[in-house]
Amino acid sequence: MMKQLFPIKHVVGYVSSLVLTALALVVLMDFPDAVKMGILAVTAILQASLQLVLFMHIGESDEKKSLYINIAYALFVALVTIFGSLFIFVWGWYA
Repeated sequence: MMKQLFPIKHVVGYVSSLVLTALALVVLMDFPDAVKMGILAVTAILQASLQLVLFMHIGESDEKKSLYINIAYALFVALVTIFGSLFIFVWGWYA
């Protein structure tokens, strides 16, 4: 009975998120820039996957096609925002 009431997946997900966040803080050490970006990229992808699976229940939906379309659209919007900002502010392509 108690095993059904205790949210072990949520606790494991929370602790894993804390560990990945602490691991991302390793970039404050004196590593080369390529290593810093590699650590940040790997921990960001792992943490996003962990959040999607454990907390947003991505695998439990009946309509998986629309779920993955929504994720692809969110990634598209994020990339357009990031590269649009770089295009305007960093590379100086404004009217």
